[in-house]
Amino acid sequence: MTTKVNQYGWKALIGSAVGYAMDGFDLLILGFMLSAISADLNLTPAQSGSLVTWTLVGAVFGGILFGALSDKYGRVRVLTWTIVLFAVFTGLCAMAQGYWDLLIYRTIAGIGLGGEFGIGMALAIEAWPARHRAKAASYVALGWQVGVLAAALLTPILLPYIGWRGMFVLGIFPAFAAWYLRSHLHEPEIFTEKQSALAGNRNSKWASFKLLVKDKATTKISLGVIVLTSVQNFGYYGIMIWMPNFLAKQLGFSLTKSGVWTAVTVCGMMAGIWIFGRLADKIGRKPSFLLFQCGAVLSILIYSQLTDPTAMLVAGAFLGMFVNGMMGGYGALMAEAYPTEARATAQNVLFNIGRAVGGFGPVVVGTIVSAYSFSIAIAFLAIIYALDMLATLFLVPELKGKALK
Repeated sequence: MTTKVNQYGWKALIGSAVGYAMDGFDLLILGFMLSAISADLNLTPAQSGSLVTWTLVGAVFGGILFGALSDKYGRVRVLTWTIVLFAVFTGLCAMAQGYWDLLIYRTIAGIGLGGEFGIGMALAIEAWPARHRAKAASYVALGWQVGVLAAALLTPILLPYIGWRGMFVLGIFPAFAAWYLRSHLHEPEIFTEKQSALAGNRNSKWASFKLLVKDKATTKISLGVIVLTSVQNFGYYGIMIWMPNFLAKQLGFSLTKSGVWTAVTVCGMMAGIWIFGRLADKIGRKPSFLLFQCGAVLSILIYSQLTDPTAMLVAGAFLGMFVNGMMGGYGALMAEAYPTEARATAQNVLFNIGRAVGGFGPVVVGTIVSAYSFSIAIAFLAIIYALDMLATLFLVPELKGKALK
């Protein structure tokens, strides 16, 4: 068994990471542009917010759809479809004349975005040797954070000059880069071998979905992964939206309203993802998840008690590291838990179920804040990571080094 990463492995990883960076870049620039779009098209606050909501709805639908298609027709081929769909409808967003046509374009662009995470993750991991599998997953996950940082840096500079329509045009360029990289890739060997072995065997269109619950052991893993990804997304959105608000309102620090807090926290997230990938390849997936989950509980509780601005800034990096670092491990865990003919389906279906549950994070946290207090809301966020630890202990097996099926 080879332990070195070949040229194809690096090409597959870079193409996948660039695609995921496109996701992060697109969603964040949309958030930055909402006020400009609303003013230009005379949108109500509800209409403005729905542009984000329906982009995410499209992403969930696209993730499930394209994940299954890629298990049937190929990683590279279906990723190309998602890129073309995203690029065309993002370009159309730049020409929108009103709310309804923009909503339609954003939703369909979201469908194209949705396939990126799971299919790209499957492609990269299938191209890397077992001993470096978690590293590959962490590199792909870092793509999102790079896209977020690029959007945070570029949008304030460019938006006043090129407007929101120009920003949508700019959003097409990462898609072109991803398309170019993938045009020079062939399907992973393990995928083509599996396709040859299954030639002539006509499986139903639901075959890859059924493999996620094919027996008791697999169903148990699927449930565990859903819990992990749900807590991941719930905690991420809940903390990133409400923690700055908590510190600003309760403690009066203007620091938390600036981009400095977000930038430092995102850098902590990137460091966490990078560290997690290496740690998971060294000591195993399960111990790494437990370590980061414990770190998330402690860092949330400690951070909410701080009052010194400098301490909060430094601690914000550690908060981001533990809360989001586990993104570096889900791809490897799911790749090892499911066979090739269901690998991309598992990545996209299970992660998007988690994304759908996690989308309620800000709503639930906001409700707790309104009914009780910020302190109770923060304690609740810490508790869900404790539940995450139980799911890891009892539902998730250790799969480090397992040969892909």
